[in-house]
Amino acid sequence: MAHNSTLGELLRSQGVSRRAFLKFCTTTASVMALPATLVPVMADALEQVRRPSVIWLSFQECTGCTEALTRSHAPTLENLIFNFISLDYHHALQAASGRAAEAAREEAMRENAGKYLLLVDGSIPTVKAYSTIAGISNLDMLMDSAPNAAAIIAVGTCAAYGGLPMAAPNPTSAVSVSDLIKDKPIINIPGCPPIPLAMTGVLAHYLTLGTLPALDALGRPLAFYGDTIHDRCYRRPFYDRGLFAKTFDDEGARKGWCLYKLGCKGPVAYNACANVKWNQGVSFPIQSGHGCIGCCEPGFWDNGGIYESIARGQFGTGPTMGVAAMVGAGVGAGAALAARSKKEQAAAAHRAAE
Repeated sequence: MAHNSTLGELLRSQGVSRRAFLKFCTTTASVMALPATLVPVMADALEQVRRPSVIWLSFQECTGCTEALTRSHAPTLENLIFNFISLDYHHALQAASGRAAEAAREEAMRENAGKYLLLVDGSIPTVKAYSTIAGISNLDMLMDSAPNAAAIIAVGTCAAYGGLPMAAPNPTSAVSVSDLIKDKPIINIPGCPPIPLAMTGVLAHYLTLGTLPALDALGRPLAFYGDTIHDRCYRRPFYDRGLFAKTFDDEGARKGWCLYKLGCKGPVAYNACANVKWNQGVSFPIQSGHGCIGCCEPGFWDNGGIYESIARGQFGTGPTMGVAAMVGAGVGAGAALAARSKKEQAAAAHRAAE
């Protein structure tokens, strides 16, 4: 399981030009909010880096996180990422199975002790019998793989917060990665599924600079989770004017008015969906006509119905949602005040985390 080739050598052997590689580095630096002066530094560093071993563990999950990454458009960031890592273990993508698969994981851990990156998607059932791989419980596999990892990336809401398996009554006693691992750097990349660029951007940052990107109070990279979807939403002007769709087929919906009254959680959901988008930057849920369900936030599955407005649901606590409740979901001014209060609280948490 040697990883002797540098990324530069590998890319050249596959016909990737220097121009294309620099474009990749420029885009990565931009989305990670890094200064332009770091582009040549990133390029030089990535060209010389030896491909690190990556072990990807999948537990209680739907495979959506893997689907998001593998279905990303070619030949840019999301595909290049597989050129500068050595994906040594992944249930869905590896050719090996059974004993051969577990032997690959054990060999990668042994040969790259202290250096490999551990990616985890899916929550971990603490009732061991609910989910096993090759006869090994998810809990035991995580606790066996984590001690010698250089860093851990919790991919998707299930790994980051517990996700849908943790929803009440939580029959498997599911927990998140950070509930179990306390002595390793952990980056949370929540979402159902996360934006592929968030996954690849974090990996590129770590491989280039050898450090974790700036994180918020929930361990999420600020480059992708620093603003609410509401802040960047193209429907925001309608929100500010108090123009809301009341059903999915009324005049407001046809004119693209704000979906707040139809349950959109954009004002309290921190993610880059509105500006990075999906499918080669074509669209995101709100642009497709459906409100944000807040899947990047902890406990979204138990915070009220998808089509309940924030004021009637359980997103947030205290004065933030109290204001919205008093004025009602239909009053634009009250909604704006609630969103502003939530944003100020999150900004304070971000500053405290830094």
